[in-house]
Amino acid sequence: MRKMATIRKIDAIGPIEGADAIEVATIGGWKVVVKKGEFAVGDLAVYCEIDSWIPTELAPFLSKGKEPREFEGIKGERLRTVKLRGQLSQGLLLPLEPTCANIESELFEGLDVSAPLNIIKWEMPINAQLAGVVRGNFPSLIPKTDQERVQNLVKEIEAAKELHFEVTEKLEGSSMTVYKIGDQFGVCSRNLDLKEDPNNAFWKVAIENDIKTKIMGLPYDVAIQGELIGPGIQGNIYKLDKPQFFVFDCYHIGGGQYFPPDARRAFVDSLELNHVPVLEKDVPLQHGVDMLLNLAEGKSVLNPKQEREGIVFKQVTGGMTFKAISNKYLLGEK
Repeated sequence: MRKMATIRKIDAIGPIEGADAIEVATIGGWKVVVKKGEFAVGDLAVYCEIDSWIPTELAPFLSKGKEPREFEGIKGERLRTVKLRGQLSQGLLLPLEPTCANIESELFEGLDVSAPLNIIKWEMPINAQLAGVVRGNFPSLIPKTDQERVQNLVKEIEAAKELHFEVTEKLEGSSMTVYKIGDQFGVCSRNLDLKEDPNNAFWKVAIENDIKTKIMGLPYDVAIQGELIGPGIQGNIYKLDKPQFFVFDCYHIGGGQYFPPDARRAFVDSLELNHVPVLEKDVPLQHGVDMLLNLAEGKSVLNPKQEREGIVFKQVTGGMTFKAISNKYLLGEK
């Protein structure tokens, strides 16, 4: 699961041209604008990633003097990618004291403090056609989809130079999983197992693609995971005329592992399902974090008029996987 707030070491502090009161701190691959003199290189601080929902009591200044918003019963604000005096800023840095004053455990670099600080991940509210009727929680046998961001993997990226990766376009939609476990077929949103309902967008797409018939005869249990995109979903940025399911992962439940990229593509093709756009099938990793973020920018394969959300890297033979989200796309978010 994505760690929204962790204790991290500040790697560098640098000036911002033309700014007297602020400077930029570097934490791994992240850049955050901070008050000048508030932090120093080597300090430990609480780093909150973009899309964190920050409770008002931790950072009341985020509401800019207005009434705070509310999400999941918590009054606060969402962290977005912004530019301040021309400097990209992603996330929020908070001092250990008083932020962690009520945390009883030992404070150390890498500690996830999301739960004790009541910091959660902001999610786009689900509209009626996606919500559906809940059958149960997301199956515990299937991993949820949430790739690590490249900015959190500076050392790992350097160590992975020359390893080979598949590169795919990251699509902006709603996470969808279909599965076969024994004699049970299921359709899930990101967090929930949904009752069969032909009017629900997830189930409608599963029925239209006849996925149940295609996978229930398999001699093993499997989960097929992908992105549901189209009208009414995240603004339908690809301008599709109906919802469509694009697969990005297949998971062998009994074996406890994901299909390798080439096996996944062949499996998806055999089921006559859409696969997310593949940009490279087998390419060595030759770049650091900054260049990978630059490569994330570009036009979508599905709609060349639309900036793509980013790209996803999956090791051809091995388990390393991560995503690079386009900063150009993030800055254009509404």
